[in-house]
Amino acid sequence: MMYLQPTIFFLSANDYMLPCLNKKFFGVECPGCGIQRSAHLLLQGEFLEALKMYPAIYPIVSLLFFLILNIFVKFKFADQIKLILMLTTAGAIIVSYLIKMNILF
Repeated sequence: MMYLQPTIFFLSANDYMLPCLNKKFFGVECPGCGIQRSAHLLLQGEFLEALKMYPAIYPIVSLLFFLILNIFVKFKFADQIKLILMLTTAGAIIVSYLIKMNILF
């Protein structure tokens, strides 16, 4: 009689990360390349590694945190804060992309 051994599959978040189609088809990284891995590193507590992987992760997290908090707590200058956080996030994404592509510095 043959017994089947129970198999335990260990799946990590790396198994579910989507590939960058821009990099796959054109060979050039997009401005969002690295955000999934950076978020995963951030959730694992690897804060410096997350910053190195995708420098715009912290402005994105702060923007999301404020947007969620603003649902429950109304701030007097919420629109101005959102605008500043959005511009900071967009600027961080653009600058980190330009540095990654060796256009800046």
